[in-house]
Amino acid sequence: MLKCTKCSTPLEAEFFNTLEINRCYSCGAFLQTEVFPAFFRKTTVESGEALLTDDEAGCFYHPGKKAVLPCSFCGRFLCALCDLELDGRHLCPDCIEKGKRKSKIRNLENHRVLYDNIALYLAIVPMLFVFPTIVTAPAVFFVAIRYWNAAESIIPRARILRFVAAIILAGIQIIGWLGVLYVSITT
Repeated sequence: MLKCTKCSTPLEAEFFNTLEINRCYSCGAFLQTEVFPAFFRKTTVESGEALLTDDEAGCFYHPGKKAVLPCSFCGRFLCALCDLELDGRHLCPDCIEKGKRKSKIRNLENHRVLYDNIALYLAIVPMLFVFPTIVTAPAVFFVAIRYWNAAESIIPRARILRFVAAIILAGIQIIGWLGVLYVSITT
């Protein structure tokens, strides 16, 4: 049961997940409480993992839980909670961390290059100094076209919009340089 943050009086269900701010019946404190639906679910013993018996192996990280399989790298016994599957192999959290740190595990992505950011920065930052844009504007076109279908960020964002904005800015810069070149040739 959830309690008031000021006086620790148990709160009733009418306080949860409402858009309005309620007052505690005991102390009058203003409360707005958002609760995940799982809070109200009844849990049963059957849904948990099996506990260890005398004739079974225990998890390396949770000694009281039954081991379901060994780690593919180090051989430690793992419960279902600690088992991390990667490309058909079952790994423990330590092996995943070591593989990430030492780059020993293929297909474990440590970072992503955000080419849309690179293209946008190549289009905007050199405009502060003007002259580098003669080199960076064509580079923006190359980066935007070459990496248009590259892996996106894990966080949803307007990647295509960034590429298009970078291409438009680079196009304006190239047109500007062509205009400067035209004026310098004709005069």
